[in-house]
Amino acid sequence: SRRRIRSINKLIRVGKLEVAMVIRVDEKKGYIDLSKRRVAREDIVKCEERYSKGKAVNSIMRHLAETTGSNLEDLNKRIAWPLNKAPYKNTYEAFRIAISDQERVFKGLDVDPQILEQLMVVIRRKLTPQPIKIRADIEVICYKYEGINAIKAALLAGEESGTEEIPIKIKLIAPPRYVLLATALEKKAGFDAVNGAIEKIRQVITERKGNLNVASEAHVTSSQEEHEL
Repeated sequence: SRRRIRSINKLIRVGKLEVAMVIRVDEKKGYIDLSKRRVAREDIVKCEERYSKGKAVNSIMRHLAETTGSNLEDLNKRIAWPLNKAPYKNTYEAFRIAISDQERVFKGLDVDPQILEQLMVVIRRKLTPQPIKIRADIEVICYKYEGINAIKAALLAGEESGTEEIPIKIKLIAPPRYVLLATALEKKAGFDAVNGAIEKIRQVITERKGNLNVASEAHVTSSQEEHEL
């Protein structure tokens, strides 16, 4: 900003990570002019994602250097930097692919087999996705002749809509409330599975003159919620 700033603490806090655009660099005086205002919102998301992935890769490489007694820069030259280009978007993506296809990723790299073995141990520990549990609460009612049989048929259809990778489980809390639970490695896929099951239940119970109400939208469940169940 060209305006005088009375307190820098009103604009930025010490220790907080901020995304800024480099406006100019004065090599003689050692100054770098930055701008927060010129950074677009979508660029902030991309930059934070790139920083997060780069930080994860650096953590893996630093840990590898410490456990193998190797030089960090030398390991980066042999492993991390060569993978930070096509056909991979970045080294982080290459490491994720290596979990399931190690030979494809590291083929052609000049790396000691023992170091490579230790690298895979670190990658699997740090980058293997952890399953998340997703929950949604629904209320299912049917006052027609079929009654409870219609509700059972609808809930069964909801469970059967799950897949082998993302099974759907339905538990009774207290009539007419039921809870849908799913475990998935990817958040979006898990949410899609739970919402798909809800729509399947809605379809079946509506055909039988019943009704479904979503009491709690699909969300990542907490350990406290699981304990209460």
